[in-house]
Amino acid sequence: MFQPTRRQMLHVASAAAALPLLASTAIRSAVRAAAPLPAKRPVPTPAQLRWQDCEFGVICHLDMPIVAAHPVPTNNLTKKTYDPQLYNPAQLDTDQWVAAAKAAGAKYAVFTATHFNGFMQWQSDAYPYGLKQAAWRNGKGDIVGDFVESCHKADILPGIYMSTNNNAYQTVWRHFVKWGKGKSTPEQAAYNRIAEQQVTELCSRYGKLIQIWFDSATMTPKQDGADVLPIFEKHQPDSVFYASQQRADHRWIGNEDAVAGDPCWATMPGFDCGPVGHGSNGWRKYLAGGDPDGTYWSPGMADTVLRGRGVHDWLWTGGHENNLVSVDQLMRMYDTSVGRNCNFLLGLVIDPTGLVPAADVARMEEFGKALRNRFSNPAGQTSGSGNNVTLRFDAPRTIDQIVLQEDIARGERVRKYTVEVHTGADQWTQLFDAQSIGHKRIVRFDPVEAAAVRLTVSASVAEPIIKNFAAYGVA
Repeated sequence: MFQPTRRQMLHVASAAAALPLLASTAIRSAVRAAAPLPAKRPVPTPAQLRWQDCEFGVICHLDMPIVAAHPVPTNNLTKKTYDPQLYNPAQLDTDQWVAAAKAAGAKYAVFTATHFNGFMQWQSDAYPYGLKQAAWRNGKGDIVGDFVESCHKADILPGIYMSTNNNAYQTVWRHFVKWGKGKSTPEQAAYNRIAEQQVTELCSRYGKLIQIWFDSATMTPKQDGADVLPIFEKHQPDSVFYASQQRADHRWIGNEDAVAGDPCWATMPGFDCGPVGHGSNGWRKYLAGGDPDGTYWSPGMADTVLRGRGVHDWLWTGGHENNLVSVDQLMRMYDTSVGRNCNFLLGLVIDPTGLVPAADVARMEEFGKALRNRFSNPAGQTSGSGNNVTLRFDAPRTIDQIVLQEDIARGERVRKYTVEVHTGADQWTQLFDAQSIGHKRIVRFDPVEAAAVRLTVSASVAEPIIKNFAAYGVA
């Protein structure tokens, strides 16, 4: 029988105790900072806060078919397995991968320890289909270990991706053995024990991780899946779990275009509304924008691919060097992800030689330069609490964007607000109005000359605490 974890019970208790906000939009707009704080409003754990503070990360994709099938075209949905002796990424360099991530400004990176083919890219005894059986590096290679070490050297937080939903070597497809038809069989039970061994190895050998990512979530024991959450909680208590119906420390935003909803909240329905996770019926309609009345902290992750112009490559495909999205498009994605209270996760392909292709590296460098140019020199910034925070400039400045951040360690408090610009003669003109702020809100607008800008919060669930109020524009 499924037994909830202590964390889950706390979430349930929080959900039961939280006072719901008034349903009417008109009445909600009238709620002021003076209104009493509902009991136990959700706040992030330290691990979630660390993950959200990263804002931008990359995921590096490599799998056996990319190396072994080259130059024969393949994709990540192949059910074919390969002789491990064919695995020979002769130039593989995890330092190069992480350097590309660092150049773009990423703060964390995730590696596909095992993808849909089931080939294990670390030293594992779970079954004989991995680096132990490869001729590459005399069977002693450990790409997961190399990747984590490279991240530490570059001051980037490492994460690990693992697929329990598809594993061609184990004939697992859509979570179950016998190509999806083996639920509740002895073979499924055997595979679940294998998956638990793999998770134990990955969680216990490589030190503190920013997150463990289970593609398409992982089934729970109640769903006839592996019992991986206790393993994660034992070995990675300060990490982020993504995800299952038992725990979802962040959520998928619902598309692979890096476009979050507007507004977008970090809170979602709690266990009182059913299972958590992006596959849950209770969560689906909230994926893009979250639930401002939610009792479960699960901020959005907005992912997409670097090779996304006319294609959608999570894994390498030859001849797609000209399908990289532009820097301008990457910047728009940044605004609709990081700028809408989410993390932006960008997919990097690793080619058959074991490198990020040169064109992709160059685009990452260009993107990083554009981000630094845009955000390295604010026209001014301040912080404050209460319903009104004003940012004054030493001299009038031409600005074209505002960045707002709440102190989310104390929850998302702001529900509705306006930003105005002071244009002279004591005249204030509205720039925009909006709802959520959360970890970060970025709003761009036509250039305007300003002596000051003013934030006015018209609706909140407790006193607003603005961690950062910054303006950017023309020097």
